[in-house]
Amino acid sequence: MIGARARIALAGLGLLAGAGCSSVALREAGAGAARVELADTPFFPQQQYQCGPAALATVLVAAGVATSAEALVPEVYLPGRKGSLQAELLGAARRHERLPYVIDPGPGALIAQLDDGRPVLVLQNFGSARSPAWHYAVVIGYERGADRFILRTGTTRRQQTAARRFLATWRRAGSWGIVALRPGELPRAADARRYLEASNGLEAAGRTTAAALSYAAATARWPQEPLGWFGLANVRLTEGRFADAEAAYRQALALDPAQPAARNNLALLLARRGCADAAQAEIGRARADAGGTPFAAEVAASAAEIAALRATAGTPSADCPR
Repeated sequence: MIGARARIALAGLGLLAGAGCSSVALREAGAGAARVELADTPFFPQQQYQCGPAALATVLVAAGVATSAEALVPEVYLPGRKGSLQAELLGAARRHERLPYVIDPGPGALIAQLDDGRPVLVLQNFGSARSPAWHYAVVIGYERGADRFILRTGTTRRQQTAARRFLATWRRAGSWGIVALRPGELPRAADARRYLEASNGLEAAGRTTAAALSYAAATARWPQEPLGWFGLANVRLTEGRFADAEAAYRQALALDPAQPAARNNLALLLARRGCADAAQAEIGRARADAGGTPFAAEVAASAAEIAALRATAGTPSADCPR
């Protein structure tokens, strides 16, 4: 490990992205098939106020997790609120080593996931902005000709809802929806930043093996995205795979040389390897790049740690960078 201080993590790099939403019919949204129904999707009828555990169990079991709505109640249900917040659903999915990927907020993205065989957990608002009535459901299909979606919802196993009506309730809830991905699984139309944010959520939850698989998938899909290599380096470091971590940090820096977080972590890694001079050179560049940024204080603390290690360092090993 790299000392007692926490290394700079991907979560600090501001990956959240916003987007708009719209309400259009299935044909206008580009539905590719005449009909899609994921009929094998499990069904958990909800208990009173417990649509969150029921909907989450539906997508987790569909993604290969052995659980149930009852088992998830203690994880996600908040009695004081008589419901579940999105954060609880995301956290529970990570604890079960599934990557909860937030889809783009539009019907095209929803349809794309269904076309790929993934049920989508959605939040609906059956009220208004001032007086909301929140509800979680799972979309399992659509019928283009009839212009309707098919849902697992409430106590109804198979509800057919007009597309415009469903999209209106979804839009009033911010068009929020997630799919539960197995580690390393990547939707065809995934957004790099949003997928990396989800991978970082797994890492932050301590699911480093799952996070490593997801980061590795991201670097294969988007090899020119430095944050994928940065995230992979961080989990390799946590796993004690120092050579792999160093290689991934260097790849991140080759793509984005002015990335102080990656250079900071590389410098700490080099220092712990006994490469004091190389570490000093890297942390010097990191301090220059971090000046005036939120990372400046963290990099300064790393510089102090490296200076202390350098003062007691012996002869550098033969494999240290020159």
